[in-house]
Amino acid sequence: MPDTAELLDLDRRHVWHPYGPMPGRQDPLLVESASGVRLRVAGTGELIDGMSSWWSAIHGYNHPVLNEAARGQLDRMSHVMFGGLTHEPAVRLAAKLVEITPEPLQHVFLADSGSVSVEVAVKMCLQYWRSVGRPAKQRLLTWRGGYHGDTWQPMSVCDPEGGMHDLWSGVLPRQIFADAPPAEYEQAYADHLDELIGRHADELAAVIVEPVVQGAGGMRFHSPAYLRVLREACDTHGVLLVFDEIATGFGRTGKLFAAEHAGVAPDVMCVGKALTGGYLTMAATLCTPRVAAGIAQGDVPVLAHGPTFMGNPLAAAVACASVELLLGQDWAQQVRRLEAGLQDGLAEAGDLPRAREVRVLGAIGVVQLDHQVDMAAATRVAVREGVWLRPFRDLVYTMPPYITGDRDLAHICRAVCAVAREA
Repeated sequence: MPDTAELLDLDRRHVWHPYGPMPGRQDPLLVESASGVRLRVAGTGELIDGMSSWWSAIHGYNHPVLNEAARGQLDRMSHVMFGGLTHEPAVRLAAKLVEITPEPLQHVFLADSGSVSVEVAVKMCLQYWRSVGRPAKQRLLTWRGGYHGDTWQPMSVCDPEGGMHDLWSGVLPRQIFADAPPAEYEQAYADHLDELIGRHADELAAVIVEPVVQGAGGMRFHSPAYLRVLREACDTHGVLLVFDEIATGFGRTGKLFAAEHAGVAPDVMCVGKALTGGYLTMAATLCTPRVAAGIAQGDVPVLAHGPTFMGNPLAAAVACASVELLLGQDWAQQVRRLEAGLQDGLAEAGDLPRAREVRVLGAIGVVQLDHQVDMAAATRVAVREGVWLRPFRDLVYTMPPYITGDRDLAHICRAVCAVAREA
């Protein structure tokens, strides 16, 4: 086996990391193994994971239940094409997703990743209106501060100013943007949403938002009441409503799905990230019978989308096990415990001279600063503190695995505060 130095040299010369240059300018940490909430890093030792591997590993790492699900499925088949064939793991997963998501959502399209599930959601909405004789309805409306992925249509509904995709602002489809949602309910903003949807109704296929929590666009929280405003406005003006629950789904905000905070259901919903507990890449786009039936009455009655690895049996089997593992325990109490620990542990960050705000919701803790974080310096501080964090822009945040114990959570909070103070 090559040693650490050789691997990092090969990595620097050949591996293109997310949001990084090529060749790399900073060596990443080399993870040798992971178990529970700890990553074993070459030359460093163990780090407590405060990121859940970009919010997906809600059960931690090397979990015996998920390991067994993967092994058992490998003994049967790791993959088979989904065109013209089906299999038990995909069928069980689809049925389980229909059971646990808001009732109107009855049909499940299994996708490769969260961004692809948003592409599928957009395609569903565009094809629906084309199929029912309204082809002019082909634009999307969202609010500023959002993030929906790195592929084409998702990039078009990310915040066009200051977001990571502003490079493509002259090339991407031109969408319609409402102002960023305030944290608390404001009638003037509700009126703004309704007026904008009504004004553009003839050209709008759908409104798409991240419910309650805007993730990678800024880790901002907003009143669930705005979801009710959107639902009513979309119904009034004849526009479909899409909720992107890729980051918020499976309990992260304290509800199984963030839409439950408002008691409303979308026409289309995207889920991903925690779907497989971080083991394999898989996402899903769910829709109502109305959307599916509308597409079926068109000249092209099928949804023209079919990824090679759609419905991958290995990923589907692990996803089933992950969802069942989550529902088989008192996950809501776990998240409440994490929420209380984050509130206590991050409180001191609010007194830092360059901290703008501390925000906590469910198993999400955020410290927003008044300046951009130096990523290299932040990483050094967090690793010194024995924690893995990945700040971005002016945000130092944590979304720990649900199994994180109280002592480890306090350790993560100390690291967040140290990064906010020093980096």
